[in-house]
Amino acid sequence: MGEYKNVFVVGLDDFNRERLTRLRGADHYRIHGVIAPEQVYDTEQFDIAAMLSEASRVLEAFDDHIDAIVGYMDFPVSTMLPILCERFGARTTSLESLLKCEHKYWSRRVQREVIAEHIPAFTAFDPFDDEALTHISEAGLYFPFFVKPIKSSGSRLGFLIDSPETFYRAIEQLRAEIGLIADPFNTVLEHARLPPEVAEVDGHFCMAEAIIGGWQCTVEGYVFDGEVVSYGIVDSLRYPQVLSFFHYRYPSGLPEPVQAKMRELTERVMRHIGYDNAAFNVEFFWDEVQDHVWLLEINTRISQSHCDLFEKVDGVSHQQVTVDLALGRRPDMPHRQGAFPLAAKFFHRVFFRDAVVSRVPTAEELAALEADFPGSLIAVQVGEGQRLSELPEQDSYSYALAYVWLGAEDVEQLHARYESLAARLAFEFTDIDG
Repeated sequence: MGEYKNVFVVGLDDFNRERLTRLRGADHYRIHGVIAPEQVYDTEQFDIAAMLSEASRVLEAFDDHIDAIVGYMDFPVSTMLPILCERFGARTTSLESLLKCEHKYWSRRVQREVIAEHIPAFTAFDPFDDEALTHISEAGLYFPFFVKPIKSSGSRLGFLIDSPETFYRAIEQLRAEIGLIADPFNTVLEHARLPPEVAEVDGHFCMAEAIIGGWQCTVEGYVFDGEVVSYGIVDSLRYPQVLSFFHYRYPSGLPEPVQAKMRELTERVMRHIGYDNAAFNVEFFWDEVQDHVWLLEINTRISQSHCDLFEKVDGVSHQQVTVDLALGRRPDMPHRQGAFPLAAKFFHRVFFRDAVVSRVPTAEELAALEADFPGSLIAVQVGEGQRLSELPEQDSYSYALAYVWLGAEDVEQLHARYESLAARLAFEFTDIDG
């Protein structure tokens, strides 16, 4: 057997492989990729049945012990993990408990059982039903409300509905595109035991929810042998006047009583769901005016966007949590042992309706920037000749050209560093619309 552990990562890319080598105990891991990253990242076509059989083939052919099977991504990776782990005797939460988080209708029903006053009014509807709008108003939801698929990926196919016109425009797009996620998600649902009231609401359904808002943040946590632990809260800050994210910042600037309330709600809901031996993150809003906390959604993984933030502030990426749990250990997560008191991931955006990218920063320019801003990381998200509207996983208001991770002593220094770095990120465009 030896001292080492074989850890299989679904959709492993070079960016994460390099970071995994810096985890505590990493010298005792052998990291293996299962399923090429391009099959699960930056694509809108997911053949889950094919991916499950490919992963099973790779794992069955492995001639050593399989100690852990992990992933850091949302759909489709998150939903495949319980199926693969059960098949190969690895540890993670059950498929049913995972779906109680990821199936948005089932999740809201379960949340309502324990924290009803912290979730918005909601109803499920079939976008292919011509009477859908009538059913939504019969359920007590009136304009404005929010619409999203029962299982979505990123912000795709989420719509703010403020009139019958915007509803029918959204329906048109939902009918055309919802199958991209609905069909593979239904493949996963076939593996699960669903209560009848959930089974009839499959991946082709949508949710309508009352509008909630406020200061948005994410509680990162895990459950180990039934114990719910929240180890960090990350703020999600938006550009003024628009819905697009500007940056994620850690640690949170929320008042401590608000953070405590979020941790308490997290514990109550994750315990009720029966989620166990896996990482999660829960997104909340704090409505400052009403001093009220709303639960937005539960994700069944760490947030990859936050890895560098935890590394900068606490001393190690919270991938530590995922790997330790998969190996059956209590996570060995340090606290405030990193190089910076504060860290952020910025979304460097353009607010166009569309355009073609004619120039991106060169490798030399990026290296010079990373040298001038110690601790910075820059990941360009577009290529020359690319049409912005063809980028996957974008919101409806803007396009993210690059991600920029930075550490700082305080908020003022953080913003000053970002502004001077961003001013030197040389992107150019042709054919600009809007």
